[in-house]
Amino acid sequence: MSEAAIKIDDIPLRRRKSDEEVAVLRGTMVGRDPYSVPLEDIDVGQPEIFRDFTMWGFFDRLRKEDPVHYCRDSEFGPYWSVTKYKDIMEVDTNHHVFSSDAHLGGITIGDPDDDFILPMFIAMDPPKHDAQRKVVSPIVAPANLAKLENTIRERARALIDAMPVGKEFDWVDHISIELTTQMLATLFDFPWEDRRKLTRWSDVATTRPGAGIIDTEDQRREELLECLAYFTDLWNQRVNAKEPGGDLISMLAHGESTRNMEPMEYLGNIILLIVGGNDTTRNSLTGGLLALNENPAEYDKLRANPDLIPNMVSEIIRWQTPLAHMRRTALADYELGGKLIKRGDKVVMWYVSGNRDEEVIANPNDFIIDRDRARQHLSFGFGVHRCVGNRLAEMQLKIVWEELLKVHPRIEVVSPPKRVLSSFVKGYEQMMVRIPA
Repeated sequence: MSEAAIKIDDIPLRRRKSDEEVAVLRGTMVGRDPYSVPLEDIDVGQPEIFRDFTMWGFFDRLRKEDPVHYCRDSEFGPYWSVTKYKDIMEVDTNHHVFSSDAHLGGITIGDPDDDFILPMFIAMDPPKHDAQRKVVSPIVAPANLAKLENTIRERARALIDAMPVGKEFDWVDHISIELTTQMLATLFDFPWEDRRKLTRWSDVATTRPGAGIIDTEDQRREELLECLAYFTDLWNQRVNAKEPGGDLISMLAHGESTRNMEPMEYLGNIILLIVGGNDTTRNSLTGGLLALNENPAEYDKLRANPDLIPNMVSEIIRWQTPLAHMRRTALADYELGGKLIKRGDKVVMWYVSGNRDEEVIANPNDFIIDRDRARQHLSFGFGVHRCVGNRLAEMQLKIVWEELLKVHPRIEVVSPPKRVLSSFVKGYEQMMVRIPA
């Protein structure tokens, strides 16, 4: 491939459709038999099928009949769906052809507006990606994780001790959100009394207007700019410190490749760290409890052998796949699975589908806490963009389950969870549970 083939300067950008155009396309997959829809009309990017949890049949069909599938039109414009494990790996590990650059559309199926692009290191290509990622990597290095373990355990135990027995409560709010928000506040050295602002900004950054969090794109911008103002104050407090702290803001303020960031790039990296530190762990904490309730034999197996917790954590993360997809933009024509992806095309890697690929994962639709090679999943991505905080996420889940089993070996999910309206964050708004008296 020539160097001229991979320049990005003249790749056309696609932007968000009008509200009227979106209204026509939205939700057309809901309630439909996956095999009744013409193959060329399947649009697995529709958030409604994730909220209703009816996307599985569409992904099963695409893996069998058209694993590299072109959707001609959607509310996000045309895009390729890559649905099989090995094809996803091929895209994810080839950053020379498949770009994450925010100015080409970034990492999600939806395109940003020209005047509100948020560069962040996950939405950059090497070498800039590598330099910025290196700045924050020490916070999740093994030595620092060892220091954090006791803090996480103490907080998990306090939250577990505060759970009411014999009464219904919302697991998402009481455990999943609160634990991850406390962890984020620690990593940022963020004012403790304001920590729920982090939860709010995470939700605002990833939601869609009308889903119950924000009403308009203008509201999203307004709240994210409030986030920028808050974090700018924290930056200014720490940038001149004689002894730089070990928190993420101090790392960014003093890092050689991050200390001169433009405001929107700073905001982009802050949003990345908030969402990355929140959604994976938060939704896997909920998804794990739900999976155990849906598979009582596995819950029995866990109670009989708590040593299975580390392996179970990996299975939970595969089963949940808390981020359903990542997107790339092709920098050159490329053949994948017998299909020609054209330069400038949007390519969506559906991790949620690859994690159910029966050609690579045995019995992928079964939740098996002692599964062989449980860490062989796509949920953290691969290649240069593999999740930098994956070990921290695994450690938090492991600690929560260790502490839960000590005092509450059974927690019952009492009603179906309320799922997030998103084809990016595969998560939960609410899940009511009860601890038997």
